[in-house]
Amino acid sequence: MKIATIVIRLLLAAMYLFASVPYFLKIMPGEMPAMTAAQTTFMTGVTASVYLMPLIKGTELISGILLLIGRTAPLGALLIFPVTLNIFLYHAFLGPKELPMVAVMLIFNVFLFYAYRQKYLPIISK
Repeated sequence: MKIATIVIRLLLAAMYLFASVPYFLKIMPGEMPAMTAAQTTFMTGVTASVYLMPLIKGTELISGILLLIGRTAPLGALLIFPVTLNIFLYHAFLGPKELPMVAVMLIFNVFLFYAYRQKYLPIISK
């Protein structure tokens, strides 16, 4: 269980670091896939808000770093969960093409919640 937790933690951290670092360095990793009309509308709204995309990418970067550091991994998993859930729901409703990969991200995050459940108990206990 301990090795699986480390591997999944590092894989999730790598996913979020590879998604956020190019955004801040203004590096485009390749051609963007074609988006549907609904996806374009959603992304136009996100980018029009000006602050939302940097907030999301900043959260991904910070959480990825926290997940890399074993001691702060429970905080990183907790911090990144809303982003993971939003990405999953985006693909579930607007673009099911990448849904299997995003479902793996969600499963990894839930697995980390299970692995670190002892760390979260003081938050919900009296």
